[in-house]
Amino acid sequence: MKGKIKRIIKKRTLLFMCIPAIVYFFVFSYLPLPGVWLAFVRYNYKDGIFRSPFVGLDNFRFLVLSGQLWTLTRNTILYNLAFIITGNILQVTVAILFNEMVGRRLSIYKKISQSIMFLPYFISSVVIGVFAYNLLNVQTGFINSLLKQAGRNTINFYSIPEIWPFIIVLAYLWQNTGYGSIVYFAAIMGIDSEMLEASEIDGANAFQRIRYIILPCLKPTFVILLLFALGGIMKGNFGLFYNLTGANNMALFETTDIIETFVFRSLNVNFNFSMGSAVGLYQSLFGFILVMTVNTIVKKIDPEYSLF
Repeated sequence: MKGKIKRIIKKRTLLFMCIPAIVYFFVFSYLPLPGVWLAFVRYNYKDGIFRSPFVGLDNFRFLVLSGQLWTLTRNTILYNLAFIITGNILQVTVAILFNEMVGRRLSIYKKISQSIMFLPYFISSVVIGVFAYNLLNVQTGFINSLLKQAGRNTINFYSIPEIWPFIIVLAYLWQNTGYGSIVYFAAIMGIDSEMLEASEIDGANAFQRIRYIILPCLKPTFVILLLFALGGIMKGNFGLFYNLTGANNMALFETTDIIETFVFRSLNVNFNFSMGSAVGLYQSLFGFILVMTVNTIVKKIDPEYSLF
């Protein structure tokens, strides 16, 4: 007991720095947990959450009986996988390129480039939707205006579902690559400089340094970010999807409808909070099982890279 108290006193600064994060997760992640009960009752304002009639799994049935569960789950997972894979590859590439920019002139270019790439992260999805509309609109869009001037037929992008996966992924990458690359850039800055200098003395060129030193050192960061991202693989980027495609464009539902946009349309009609909670619980349980599975696989391959 005395040993634990001594360790707490010794690490009091680190523990003090953890307090805001602990308070944040306690208030926003653990205190709302009793609200999960809402998914199993027919909620009414008079009785509240815990006195409303218990209905078991009936609130999950609307998602199953809709006949769109497979399409919604497939779209949500595939979009998130595309975001995770292409996003991380691009972020690592950008971080490495920034790291290779040395010298006075390149340092100035690097700072300007980082600021420009960082800016889209702070742009609202509403503005991104407006950008896309002004580019793709069949009547006044920039692309169709160019096609008209070239004497070509216009393209109604908002009626072609096959091209929207590419548009949505491109929009996501444009918005998040600069922000995400900072994490990898910070990880590169943490690599022992003596190791890099020794490789240069031994005659290693830039590609060899990247392949044999930088990429292996980024592996733990990549695995941890991958596990975090997999935890939310069932949660779509509602703002991006809603503002890019609109919630009621039925022509695009086959390739752009995800669980959150479907729930939004459903709840916008009947205001059933219990159904919304049921869907949220379904997403969380799926993400939890997925994280535990992948973490177990990673732990068997290399325990040092697992979360716990």
